[in-house]
Amino acid sequence: MVRIPDMDDFFSRRCVWVNGPIIVGAGPSGLAVGACLKEQGVPFEILERSDCIASLWQKRTYDRLKLHLPKQFCQLPKMPFPAHYPEYPTRNQFIEYLENYAKNFDIKPRFNQTVQSARYDETSGLWRVRTVGSGCDAGNRNAEIEYIGRWLVVATGENAEQVMPDLDGLGEFCGPVIHVGEYKSGERYRGKKVIVVGCGNSGMEVCLDLCDNDAFPSMVVRDSVHVLPREVLGKSTFDLAVFFMKWLPLWMVDKIMLILAWLVLGNLEKLGIKRPSMGPLELKNVSGRTPVLDYGALSKIRSGDIKVVPGVKRFWSKKVELVDGRFVDIDAVILATGYRSNVPQWLQETDFFTKDGFPKGGFPNNNWKGKSGLYAVGFTRRGLSGASSDAVKVSQDIAKGWKEETKQTRIGACHRRCFSQF
Repeated sequence: MVRIPDMDDFFSRRCVWVNGPIIVGAGPSGLAVGACLKEQGVPFEILERSDCIASLWQKRTYDRLKLHLPKQFCQLPKMPFPAHYPEYPTRNQFIEYLENYAKNFDIKPRFNQTVQSARYDETSGLWRVRTVGSGCDAGNRNAEIEYIGRWLVVATGENAEQVMPDLDGLGEFCGPVIHVGEYKSGERYRGKKVIVVGCGNSGMEVCLDLCDNDAFPSMVVRDSVHVLPREVLGKSTFDLAVFFMKWLPLWMVDKIMLILAWLVLGNLEKLGIKRPSMGPLELKNVSGRTPVLDYGALSKIRSGDIKVVPGVKRFWSKKVELVDGRFVDIDAVILATGYRSNVPQWLQETDFFTKDGFPKGGFPNNNWKGKSGLYAVGFTRRGLSGASSDAVKVSQDIAKGWKEETKQTRIGACHRRCFSQF
């Protein structure tokens, strides 16, 4: 008897034909693609491992979070923020905007669907995306589904998984240890000594929040970092950079940004914060490291409310040893160590993504379109504006191919194509 590979596995799960692209991820990137496809009449299916849209924003952000950039740089395609929203919308306002966005475009993701694998079947010319139930569907064999379609859009973004560093002795520490994705407010840390590992936007803002709740934070600044004022004379620093980039080369804009930062913030090396040798915009392009936009943390550092400490050598039961030999007593640890892409865990047999889960092309090259109907949205390291730009290009490209195929193929033929491989 001739045995067809994967035949038993195929019949053990449901098979769903998607007459359009399969989109993995219901965050801002996935929603933006869905909205753009809706406007062009292209059907699609969005798969989301959580039980809600934008789970990063809804479940892994702290209460005081606001958008770090003005709202005009953060809105998704086809729908601006409400006029009454402030220039820097709050976390709750942004979540409300995303929920209204999904409702406005009638986007209904399939929730609790964790993608185990996605691979391109050369024989049929189709993508096969296997999912298992998560959340309330965890362990439910009926929730195991294989989605089959012509196009695959990876919209899981740059921040799908928490980065948990391997710090010597951390397992011996007696106090609470959390990633910043689990942090909500400093209320529970009132009166406690907290070490925050990481000095990016999240690390700075969490330290500020701890101060506001009468905690005593120490912030680990292991590497050099660019800190820029969020605004200069009432004008967004990011807005100024975008304006200058229209007329000046990147290296010159970097010089202007650094001069403005020095005039507004002063010499930060006196506070224990060293600037990288590479300019903030060039560094962002090369490594994806985002400059910190300050709106209060530096004043707390100057006053001594936030202590700046060098790298951690080792944790002990109730204290931490620093690389300079000092010991600091602490009650809790917050790891503001960022996030990473999880694409390599489930996307198979493709050379479009690197081992770090980012398209190899890199910005500003064509890093949104791969081979065989594979696309990526939200990996330009340019935040929400980059994701919106990707979504428009990807939807236009897919719509063109979808309309050409539907003209040439009868509906019945589509279904024969789906199951012919079996």
